[in-house]
Amino acid sequence: MSTRLETAPSELVGSRDDLVAWIEAGAKPKAQWLIGTEHEKFVFERATHAPVPYEGPRGIRALMMGLMDCCGWDPVMEGANIIALKKAPGKPGGTVSLEPAGQFELSGAPLADLHQTAAETHQHLEEALRAAGRLGLAFLGAGFSPRWTLRETPQMPKARYDVMTRYMPKVGSRGLDMMYRTSTIQTNLDFADEADMVRKLRVGLALQPVATALFASSPFTDGKPNGFKSMRSEVWRDTDRSRTGMLPFVFESGMGYEAYVDYALGVPMYFVYRDGRYIDVAGASFRDFMAGKLPGLDGERPTLDDWSDHLTTLFPEVRLKRFMEMRGADGGLEPMITALSAFWTGLLYDGASLEAAWSLVADWTAEERQRLRDEVPRLALDTPFRGTPLIEVAREAVAIARQGLAARGRLDAAGRDERCYLEPVEAIAESGRTTADEMLARYHGAWKGRVDPVFEAYAF
Repeated sequence: MSTRLETAPSELVGSRDDLVAWIEAGAKPKAQWLIGTEHEKFVFERATHAPVPYEGPRGIRALMMGLMDCCGWDPVMEGANIIALKKAPGKPGGTVSLEPAGQFELSGAPLADLHQTAAETHQHLEEALRAAGRLGLAFLGAGFSPRWTLRETPQMPKARYDVMTRYMPKVGSRGLDMMYRTSTIQTNLDFADEADMVRKLRVGLALQPVATALFASSPFTDGKPNGFKSMRSEVWRDTDRSRTGMLPFVFESGMGYEAYVDYALGVPMYFVYRDGRYIDVAGASFRDFMAGKLPGLDGERPTLDDWSDHLTTLFPEVRLKRFMEMRGADGGLEPMITALSAFWTGLLYDGASLEAAWSLVADWTAEERQRLRDEVPRLALDTPFRGTPLIEVAREAVAIARQGLAARGRLDAAGRDERCYLEPVEAIAESGRTTADEMLARYHGAWKGRVDPVFEAYAF
């Protein structure tokens, strides 16, 4: 989840048109399209496999201070607490932030190609492992906490998480699991104009269950199999239905920036950020905020930063801001991080591949898309779709992505193009064996019914 950085005050929102224009301003010509990759990791004690609290000589704060000492990161503070890290202006590295239970996230910088993405990811992991190793800590690449109960999972001292923790049980049964026990990989991509945004959003939403299936890695809960291959995806189905899901309106005629703004205005707010603190307005209306009628903040009107904040509290399978966020994948190890960006870049950044991907999904009905979303968390690539397993669609999508990466022709120093980063996904599509399937096979085989070995086998 986003970390608010202190910046100069933004303009006041005058009308709905300002909200539309804010999103529209993200459009870029193809030559300027970039790739952003975000990835979360569970932090655990190497010796005991226990979760890691914020405070203490071997806590999350100490880990962040270790990164500051070894690797040139600067702190982002909320009161007396370090809640994120950033590099000095002009230095590469993105932002390190904390998810609600201390899941360690790199929000990568927007980069020109997947070679840069892979290098950024590798550098971040190298630095994080260096700082963690000194404290006896390690990182797990999986989509759901495999052993820790919700009660024993720590909470990070970020005020926006306090607001969400109070509000989540009012709107769904799994919101706290989502916050405290999930981990994801996300790819952020650009669009050229409104029509390009709509086409990419439709393809992204339709194929998001395919990405969920290919990247499934969360078959354990509370130390035993949970009956799902992506428990991370399953908990989103009952987190808060007003702000999650497959956005069927995106596929209707008239879809554009205005339709998305109207959807976002219909989603209740969480908070307002003022004077360095988060004010709890959970359940309030952004429309009332625009009219100066927000309870407890009478007369106060939103800025464009408030609008940006509000958009970060929407959690559909693909989220639109000034770029698009592909949000369907479980967390995974280093090769899977860049593989997700390879999958979506190949599908959406080459014109011919985007058209092929749209042809693949164009006649799917809203009911079929929703059925995939509902069934994939349990069955992954074995999900039935039009008389065959979903793996057949996955293979087609991966092949289209491969063609798109080849067409981009971005070479590294060794002369390799970006298709090399798709190889882990190609192997899964070929074999039909997801990371979750591997974990379950080991659980029932060599691990002899124990989950703890996951902390060694799937550690970074």
